[in-house]
Amino acid sequence: MPPQARLMQMITGYWVTQIVHALASLKIADHLAEDLLTAEELAALTKSDVDAMFRLMRTAASLELASYDGAGRFGSTPLLEALREGVPGSLRDIAIVHGSPAHWLSWGRFPDAVRAGEPQTQAALGGDVWSHFAAHPEEFERFSNSMTELTDGLSREIASLLDTTGAGTAVDVGGANGALLHALLKSNVDLRGVVLDLPSVEPTAVAEAEKAGLSDRCSFVGGSFFDALPQGDLFLLKAVLHNWDDDSCVKILTRCRNALNPGGRVVVVEMPLGPIGEPGFAPLLDLNMLAVVPGRERDLAHYDALFVAAGLRRTQVTPTRSPQSLIEAVAQ
Repeated sequence: MPPQARLMQMITGYWVTQIVHALASLKIADHLAEDLLTAEELAALTKSDVDAMFRLMRTAASLELASYDGAGRFGSTPLLEALREGVPGSLRDIAIVHGSPAHWLSWGRFPDAVRAGEPQTQAALGGDVWSHFAAHPEEFERFSNSMTELTDGLSREIASLLDTTGAGTAVDVGGANGALLHALLKSNVDLRGVVLDLPSVEPTAVAEAEKAGLSDRCSFVGGSFFDALPQGDLFLLKAVLHNWDDDSCVKILTRCRNALNPGGRVVVVEMPLGPIGEPGFAPLLDLNMLAVVPGRERDLAHYDALFVAAGLRRTQVTPTRSPQSLIEAVAQ
């Protein structure tokens, strides 16, 4: 492909983001799950303009996000199937999140973020991203659901990879609804767990523990991971540190170090940066953090420095099938 053609794909990439966002928001995958439908039928189901729906579906077909039978009817494809609501492996909520104001408007000011070296959410949203979510609970619900989508399959893999032998209590720090902890508890019947997150998360976390049949072994503690943590043998930090600057990360890790029982471990689940020039998702995610929150992705040497500053020492790195890795550390 000529450089200009490849560059044009990059330049117009945001068009595709909003096409996928529209398909997800209008539940096109769900409407086409059972049968082929015309643009007119889809427009009626979604309360949309017929001509605009046809144009959307024609473009979706060109992107393999829909099929076309040549007689006016559109159908599903494996790509579109991944936008269905509530199915294993769905990316529907993630598609909606990345086309919604918190991420979309923040990325719109990305050159300013590079100039200033910090997110421009104040200018784009009128406050930080968490304040925006507090004022727009529906968008926050989508964001939370998108994190669950990403966590579901990964949590089961982590549970199969992580050795919990000898651990009596696992603490899921910033664990939200406890999906990772639940997977660990199901794989180790002798393990007990604690989800530590803000008090507002408690109703959802408690309900999810009940749904998983783990209420007798899984409790919730409301609080901040910048304050004292409950004692434990295994501290889980999944996608927590990348949201924060280095000083904040050291504070969080120090709290974990102080609450570790003798022989305990801290397990950081993050996406380590590789060598410069290596293809991968981590460098892109790093710039998403620059655009939206005061965090970053880090390479292993950077994580080592954070561990040392918190009185910890890295002992092991276990890759997963995803770009995420389990980075384990113990007290020095």
